[in-house]
Amino acid sequence: MIAEEIKLPVKKSETGMVANVLEQFNKAADQINLNPNIRRILNVTNNEVIIHFPVKMDNGDVEIFTGYRVQHNNALGPYKGGLRYHETVDIDAAKALAMWMTWKTSLAGLPYGGAKGGIKINPKLYSQTELERITRRFTYALGDNIGPEHDIPAPDVNTNSQTMAWIADTYMSTKGPSERSTYQHVVTGKPVGSGGIEGRDRSTGYGVFLTIKLWAEQRNITLKRKRFIVQGFGNVGYWASHFMEQEGATLVGVQDAFGSIYKPEGIEVKQLQAYMTTNEGGVQNFPNSNAIEKEDFFGLDCDIIIPAALGNQITGDNAHSIKARLIAEGANGPTNVEGEQILLEKGVEIIPDILCNSGGVIGSYFEWLQNRNGELWHMDEVILKLEKTLKGSFKRVYDYSVAENIDMRTAAFCLAIQRIEKAYIQRGIFP
Repeated sequence: MIAEEIKLPVKKSETGMVANVLEQFNKAADQINLNPNIRRILNVTNNEVIIHFPVKMDNGDVEIFTGYRVQHNNALGPYKGGLRYHETVDIDAAKALAMWMTWKTSLAGLPYGGAKGGIKINPKLYSQTELERITRRFTYALGDNIGPEHDIPAPDVNTNSQTMAWIADTYMSTKGPSERSTYQHVVTGKPVGSGGIEGRDRSTGYGVFLTIKLWAEQRNITLKRKRFIVQGFGNVGYWASHFMEQEGATLVGVQDAFGSIYKPEGIEVKQLQAYMTTNEGGVQNFPNSNAIEKEDFFGLDCDIIIPAALGNQITGDNAHSIKARLIAEGANGPTNVEGEQILLEKGVEIIPDILCNSGGVIGSYFEWLQNRNGELWHMDEVILKLEKTLKGSFKRVYDYSVAENIDMRTAAFCLAIQRIEKAYIQRGIFP
């Protein structure tokens, strides 16, 4: 009866990703028999901030924008999570993504909690100067809701190192001249020349590749000549494809917001990236490729699928058509619970997002440490430390999944939750 009482019902408004992450959480919580009181705490977010703020456009008109920041849990350390600029951003999306960040940072062994946020906006409709003003005004409106020892944003969908540079500069400008430099680590993912760290740009994509490689080693197979497709060819999709290609795998399909292409003989990663810079950032009409319908993409004949775009992409509607042997989740929440059940019954394996794409937050942690300690880390040591951390995470998840005879996502959640549970048990609940 107690177990029934503490499984908080999902409100009708909390559809999509929130329902998804709560079901994943409760499944793992049942598996480890999580302390009922701690389950209650982790089922909800600590803080949810909604900000409406005005910004003057290039033509002199004023527009009102809505920004969000959700802080899920900070039992292990400061909140950490990205800021995305997208039309799908709302409070529920931010809540789900913040929860996933809590599990991701815990699984990686980092001294962080989980947060997420962003602005409900289509950035392609605004000039660079307008985006700068929007970003700076949002940062100012957030005020002390973020901070280098409290909540540290990072890049996410449609945000990048330039966005982080604007945030850092705005936040630091609100502090006294003698202490401004001590606040440089308020965000991570900054340009290398402005406090960023070498290798952060590729850390998420490299992590996706590395976890695929580690999975292949466990299965005693090689990635050479393995065919893979990628949904989303931004930072994560590009770098994951780059390292997969270096390993001998062949990219045969790509989907983005503009179109879906298929080329069975292989797509050269750098060639596609160069083409996109001249094609308004889209993959459509790539030379010698076949255009395919959006709904047919995940059913392409391939060995590995890397969803690296948005959440809820692989569902009960399309999971049956998937022919790949492995799904490596470069995005957050790309596979919903219904879709995953179908895949597992088909024998398709999934490297879960909180493990697969955790290279980004691990790289962010290194940058945070670099700024905090006044150090300078170079590419080779960043990649080496990243590889060591990811290998440790992968081994723990894989070994646990085998020992408990459960899927890798449930294993990853179990390990992440157990670390937080231990912190609560050791420290107690105030007062």
